[in-house]
Amino acid sequence: MEKESQHQIDVQVETRYVESQSIPNEDRFVFSYTITIRNDGQSSARLLNRHWIITDANGKVQEVRGEGVVGEQPQLNPGETFRYTSGTVLDTPVGSMQGSYDMIDGQGNHFDALIPPFSLARPGSLH
Repeated sequence: MEKESQHQIDVQVETRYVESQSIPNEDRFVFSYTITIRNDGQSSARLLNRHWIITDANGKVQEVRGEGVVGEQPQLNPGETFRYTSGTVLDTPVGSMQGSYDMIDGQGNHFDALIPPFSLARPGSLH
């Protein structure tokens, strides 16, 4: 897996606490996240698989691996973006996620698009 200059996948994340689905007194905290993936490279790229590492405030780690995202394996030509929303449930009001997308370019080369760590927090939970 190599990161070449032609592989420039930008991943932006927006998170939201979903109060209507959360049950704090049962340690159920629901978060949604909207991911925007942009191909800033010079070659087309298809997202094949996802790998998430989700950590709650107690240090409990969930690893999620799967094919594609939201049932799709989007193909991104240079300059194109793909946006989707998904969610996760934590046992604590604060946590974090990070991961990577397994991508393949138009020449059949596999590479990882890294998703930097981002916070999940119920409003008022962080000072």
